[in-house]
Amino acid sequence: MAAPRCIENFEQMKKERSKADGYHTNSSLEQEKVEASVGEVYQTFISGSNKIPKLEREKHLGYLNKGLKHLSESYECLDASKPWLCYWILHSLELLGEKISEEYASQVAQFIGKCQHPGGGFGGGPGQYAHLATTYAAVLALSTIGTKEAYSVVNREKLAGFLMRMRSADGGFIMHEGGEIDVRGAYCAAVAARLTNVATSEMFEGTPEWIASCQTYEGGFAGVPGMEAHGGYTFCAVAALVLMGHDRLCDVEALVRWLSNRQMSFEGGFQGRTNKHVDGCYSLWQGGVFPLVHKILNGHGDNAVSTRCWMFDQNALQEYILICCQNVHGGLVDKPGKPRDFYHTCYCLSGLSVAQHFAGGNLATTSVLGDCSNELMPVHPVYNIGVDCAFQASKYFSTLSVPKL
Repeated sequence: MAAPRCIENFEQMKKERSKADGYHTNSSLEQEKVEASVGEVYQTFISGSNKIPKLEREKHLGYLNKGLKHLSESYECLDASKPWLCYWILHSLELLGEKISEEYASQVAQFIGKCQHPGGGFGGGPGQYAHLATTYAAVLALSTIGTKEAYSVVNREKLAGFLMRMRSADGGFIMHEGGEIDVRGAYCAAVAARLTNVATSEMFEGTPEWIASCQTYEGGFAGVPGMEAHGGYTFCAVAALVLMGHDRLCDVEALVRWLSNRQMSFEGGFQGRTNKHVDGCYSLWQGGVFPLVHKILNGHGDNAVSTRCWMFDQNALQEYILICCQNVHGGLVDKPGKPRDFYHTCYCLSGLSVAQHFAGGNLATTSVLGDCSNELMPVHPVYNIGVDCAFQASKYFSTLSVPKL
C-alpha cells in the first residue's frame, strides 16, 4: 500500500509551486489560485486522522444509480446528450464493479434504440439528428450493457451508410450533416465501425494521413490541422491511429514530450493543454494516451520502454483524484470547489483505473494507492469501456458479415 506523495513531500511540493519569474499574468494568477485551493485540500488531508486515501465507492454508486433512474431539471441543458449520459453512468458503474439489473439494462437499451435515426447513426435523443459523438456514446453504452438485445439495437447497414456520408474527400469526418470536421469525428467513426464490424478500407481511406496532419509542433494533436494541441483531441487521434493500425504516422517522441509535460507537478493531475489548469477529466484524455504510446513503442521494438509502469506518475494522479476530486455526497469533479457531474465522474474513474493497472508485454500489474478496496475494473485503452465488454462486443459483431456499401 503506497503512501500518498502529499504526506511525504508536501513541503517540497509547495516549493515547486509556480516557480514565478517575477512577471504575473492573468493565467499565472489563476494558476496560483488553483494551486492554493488544491494545497488546502491536501493540507486538510494531511492534518486528518486517516491518512489513507479512500475511494468512496458506495457514495458514487448511490449517485450513479440515482442518475440512471431519474435526472434533475439541471440536466435539461444535456437534452441532446442522452446517449452520453447513459454511457457515462453505465461505464462508471462498470468500473466500480456494479452490475445493473436485467430490467434496467433492457430499458436503457430500448431507450437508446429510440435515439437511432431512421437514416442510420444515433442522435442526442429521440427524433434528433444523427451525430457521430452520440453514435459513439450509444455504441459504447450498448456494448457496456453487453446483452444480445443491446447489440441488436444497432442497425448496422444504416450505420455504415451514415458513417460513409460523414466522411469527407480528404479522409476527415464531419460530426453531423452540415457539421464541423475535426479529429473527434474520425475517432468516433472508427470506434463505432470497428466495434460493430462495419469498417471497410473505403470508409477510412486517407483518414490516418489526415489525422497525422493534426499533430502540432508541440507534439500533441489539434482538432484540425494548424490549431493548438489539446488533450481530448490527442486521445482521439492516437487511439484512432492505433485502431487503424497506422500509429507509425505519429511522431511518438514529440508526443511523449508534450504528454509528460501536461501532468502538473504540484497538483498531480493533468491539464488539457499548455498553460491551462488541472482538470480531473484529463486523467483519461491525457493519462489514457500513455498505454497507447506504450503499445506503439512496444510494436516498434523499443527496448527502453518500461516493463513496470506507464510513463507518468501513476500515484500522483491517483492522489489527485482520490483526495481532490471526490464530492462528499458522491460523484467526482473537475477540481476542488467545482460541482459534481456524470462526465467528470466517468473520466476521473477511467483515469484512476488507467493509473492503477499496467499491462506491458506479458506483464500485468496493479499499483493501487491506499487500500486495495480502491481498485477499479481495468479499461480497454482504445474504447474506454471494460476490457471484457469490448471483447464480448467485438466477438458478437465479428460473427456478422460486413454490410455492403
